[in-house]
Amino acid sequence: MTIDYTVRRARIAPALGLTADEILLVGAGSPLPKPEISDIHLPFIAHQEYYYLTGHVEATGGIIAYDPKSGWISFVPEVTELDRVWEGKEQLPGELLSQFPAWLAARKGRRVIGLGAPVAGVVLDEKRTTQVREAYKHARRPKEPAEIDVMKRCAAAATAGYAKIQPLLKPGVSERTLQIELEAEFFRQGAQTTGYDSIIGVGAQSAVFHGSPSPDRVAKDGDFILIDAGPQTDRYVIDVTRTYVAGKPSAFQRDFAQAVLGAQIRACERCRPGAEWKDLHLATAVDMLGSLVTMGVMKGNPTSLVEQEAHTLFFPHGLGHMLGLGVRDAGGLEPGRTKDPRPSLRTLRMDLVLRPGYLVTVEPGMYFIPAILNDPARRAKYRDAVNWPLAEQMLGLGGVRFEDNILVTDGAPVNLSAAIPKGI
Repeated sequence: MTIDYTVRRARIAPALGLTADEILLVGAGSPLPKPEISDIHLPFIAHQEYYYLTGHVEATGGIIAYDPKSGWISFVPEVTELDRVWEGKEQLPGELLSQFPAWLAARKGRRVIGLGAPVAGVVLDEKRTTQVREAYKHARRPKEPAEIDVMKRCAAAATAGYAKIQPLLKPGVSERTLQIELEAEFFRQGAQTTGYDSIIGVGAQSAVFHGSPSPDRVAKDGDFILIDAGPQTDRYVIDVTRTYVAGKPSAFQRDFAQAVLGAQIRACERCRPGAEWKDLHLATAVDMLGSLVTMGVMKGNPTSLVEQEAHTLFFPHGLGHMLGLGVRDAGGLEPGRTKDPRPSLRTLRMDLVLRPGYLVTVEPGMYFIPAILNDPARRAKYRDAVNWPLAEQMLGLGGVRFEDNILVTDGAPVNLSAAIPKGI
């Protein structure tokens, strides 16, 4: 199934709330030169907000404009002979960019709203731009059937990649080796690139949220191996995390991993229409802290501990985020809301009511992070909430995270990454 961008633009236009005295410009952006003296640029992709309306990946400098009086018009760069010879480019459909100044001049005096990348020389109404961006973001949150089809293909590539590395998950494997084999299989299965820089950590490195794989870090017997990686297909991304153990896990590791996994499975099941995301986040925190109390890591009532924000010692990030056209797609706030001021929610990437068509990641995790657990202020604040001798003993253990990609439907949620096994 292909995406009909004409139909999409027709659907989006009324949701933007533009008045007759306004026009909208959505820029694709321009390539950045590499930081050395050369004529080579960094790889270019069009801005997400532009791509959503056009499907043009490499329209450098492109602009799609909307006039409520006359509709949409796309201005695209002219492909030169040099472009054809050196890069094999073909001319995109639309009006040439050279015609844009005249189009804009004919609308002089009207308020200009800008999305995507900035368009040079254009003065925007910043207040209205902020308002329209929020309306645009909200309108594209529910995924269309064609988008879901692309993401299912992407999920199949992710499944194949994670299957490929299973025989390697043992003592002696390096983070870099896992990265090479995982990503290579993504590409063999049709991915054009990775959706983000793959995160792979062994041992204590499994508690580093955005750690880069290293050829020098090698899994030892009993190490956690955390892998957070996903392919990208036609600009759509799958984002999956799994945690393994090299060799035989200890009893503590099994209980710790199961605490996260059980909470994650229950959170996935709660992704239904009408659910408040921040409520899911806090309920999952209570769930995991209940396990930590049972294990003797924390002390007290789990609900009370979360109310005191003690969960942030071991679960310092949000439950997940929107997913789709990019690894963090159209998150933010429910229309009309302001950011919740509670410190325990500051890491949430969205404060939304779930609706059919939303695609979200569900990725709770718990970690023994020295920078957090060795902080004197936290130690003083939560001196009675934590079994500190046991926490200190586990400081080199690392962390556990499980992440799936959940499609909210009118009924039960659909897990696009369900075919990737979980558990240590």
